[in-house]
Amino acid sequence: MKAGKVYLIPTVLFEDSLETIPPYILDAVKDCSVFFVENEKTTRRFFKKIWKEMVIDDYQWYAIHKAEAAIKQEFLQLLKAGKNIGIVSEAGCPGVADPGQFLVAAAQQAGITIKPLVGPSSILLALMASGMNGQCFQFHGYLPIDSLERKNKLRELENDSQRRNCTQIFIETPYRNNALIKDILSQCKETTHFCIAVDITGPSENIQTKTIRNWNQKIPDIHKRLSIFLLHAE
Repeated sequence: MKAGKVYLIPTVLFEDSLETIPPYILDAVKDCSVFFVENEKTTRRFFKKIWKEMVIDDYQWYAIHKAEAAIKQEFLQLLKAGKNIGIVSEAGCPGVADPGQFLVAAAQQAGITIKPLVGPSSILLALMASGMNGQCFQFHGYLPIDSLERKNKLRELENDSQRRNCTQIFIETPYRNNALIKDILSQCKETTHFCIAVDITGPSENIQTKTIRNWNQKIPDIHKRLSIFLLHAE
């Protein structure tokens, strides 16, 4: 029996921004019979928006953040049985700062065909709009929660950015956005460029790059808004 394929299915970054999803995503969804997802409720709602006739209960659903070893075994068995599987994260592209990487790695080791599909990635969209170096960049995920550790990390990232001409990209839990901004503005050099990208692809999208000196003239309030941050020191 021919093994199934794995589709890496992107979803929206911002609710109802369906125009950011290419039409061929629907073809991929229709070609799958099983889905491994970060959030089943969110994924089901997304699929029904792009395919109203979809009968949700006709498909098998697995949560990819639970019992990784058992999930991976089930994943590989379904592929060997010829099932095409879609992997979907909560927002953006699976496997890129989102769950799914360990399943893709298992599929690669088993020689399974992987089909990555085009869709919105907050990391790349923010980088594109920042005006910062797109030839050398690093994504760090979340910085330390502890204020002292975070300040030390920020100084480390700034020094590394200056040394290697590298754009540093990171995120934060939305309710800690303002605390992170406060630390950045107090710790980084006045000439360092700092980009704040908020609500990417949404109607309230705002992406601005300024020097630390200029940001300090009017400190933004982005409490509880979906954001991504970029830093580049010269």
